[in-house]
Amino acid sequence: MDRLAGKTALVTGASSGIGRATALALAGEGARIIAAARRGDRLGELCDEIIRRHGAEACGKLELDVRDREDVRKSIDELEGAGWGEIDILVNNAGLAAGLDPIQSGLFDDWDRMIDTNVKGLLNVSRLVLPGMIARGRGHVVNIGSVAGRETYPNGNVYCATKAAERAINKGMRLDLHGAGIRVTTVDPGMVKTDFSLVRFHGDDEKADKVYAGAAPLGPEDVADAILWAVTRPAHVNVEEILLMPTMQASATMIKRS
Repeated sequence: MDRLAGKTALVTGASSGIGRATALALAGEGARIIAAARRGDRLGELCDEIIRRHGAEACGKLELDVRDREDVRKSIDELEGAGWGEIDILVNNAGLAAGLDPIQSGLFDDWDRMIDTNVKGLLNVSRLVLPGMIARGRGHVVNIGSVAGRETYPNGNVYCATKAAERAINKGMRLDLHGAGIRVTTVDPGMVKTDFSLVRFHGDDEKADKVYAGAAPLGPEDVADAILWAVTRPAHVNVEEILLMPTMQASATMIKRS
């Protein structure tokens, strides 16, 4: 039985990694997927795959940049007009790390990208989706955090700050939405093998590969499985926090390598 039949899920950052895996996992349980990201070609490939597996109405793509508030507003308004406006599940997955520098030599552009995407982007999308959930008296927001929001590590300064902000926003949502019938969850992974490190190191494959060398990290599907578990609990159950770590990782910086 499809546990999410009749539900519509908006997944940001759906073009790759955790977002893509989450869209596939939720679609596999019957949810209609609104796949949102900046890279339209990858979104098209994802939606084609979901439609091939689950039917023509199973996926719609939404090209948007979560950093651009007016772009988000326009996109959400267009969903309403196209019959996709009743969003039951919002997965705020869009996020990135840029650079791994000490604060005294960090790049302002890197800081802006992280703050604008990881904090403001989450707020932009949530602010425009939540009123509909409140009006309907139901919904579930899943925010993707990180172990970095719980433990600051050397040279992680601003990235860790953005994920600590996500954790605070998650709790703030939970408090502000109390009694509204809306569930709020943060899923905080440790090391996950995605394009994360490639983006952090500005496309430097060699540096990115070293992050995962000799390690056995989580995969995007592991995180998607945790998200799926949280959103399929009975309506009276709110999974507020999930800290998800690979077995070989005991803290942000303690990693056993072969």
